[in-house]
Amino acid sequence: MRGSPWRASRERARDRQVKREAVIRAAAHAFNRKGYHNTSLDDIAAALKVSKPTVYYYVSNKEQLLFECFVAGIEPIRTAFRKARRLKASARERLQAVLGHYGQAVASEFGWCMVRAEDQDLSPAMSTHIKSLKSEIDQGIRRLLREGVQDGSIHPCDPKMTAFALAGALNWIAHWYRENQSMTGAQIAAAFITVFENGLIPRESAETGRRPEGRLAGRVAR
Repeated sequence: MRGSPWRASRERARDRQVKREAVIRAAAHAFNRKGYHNTSLDDIAAALKVSKPTVYYYVSNKEQLLFECFVAGIEPIRTAFRKARRLKASARERLQAVLGHYGQAVASEFGWCMVRAEDQDLSPAMSTHIKSLKSEIDQGIRRLLREGVQDGSIHPCDPKMTAFALAGALNWIAHWYRENQSMTGAQIAAAFITVFENGLIPRESAETGRRPEGRLAGRVAR
């Protein structure tokens, strides 16, 4: 009996997806090594040992390729936020889980593209799209900070400035981390989070010996 044509179709789709991911990974490595403007589609094709038209089969241009690298890096963080919403845990624990994925993403092969994509000479439409996705992550961190202050698991803070500090520290990993480091991306993310945690754990009141109720004394930036 002959095989199902639908199975063959699924296998072709899966094969195309694997090859497309290979193109995106090759681009990420090239952008990391040479920078976006110094990398051509010819370079990426050469790294894959394929023709330039083959690369065009999977992406329309280099800008789209950079965007795909950006999305590949940021998507695990977006997924982490969705999972965090379902966790029955304090906001600080949920934030810790998200930041762990954030740190690993920045230390991944897509880290440079995540952090530097917005700085490249992109079309207005692409730049706006990237800024929108980055804002989504920023707002997600601020939301968890506010929830943590409310549930008492995070010391009262300015969510806007604290989110900038957390993301800024993690983003800097992309500037110096290399795969041959003595620590893995996950280990570095855990080390950073330990530093953050020391500043996020609520302090006991010197007068009462009790934790703060979670109300912010000053005005919260929104």
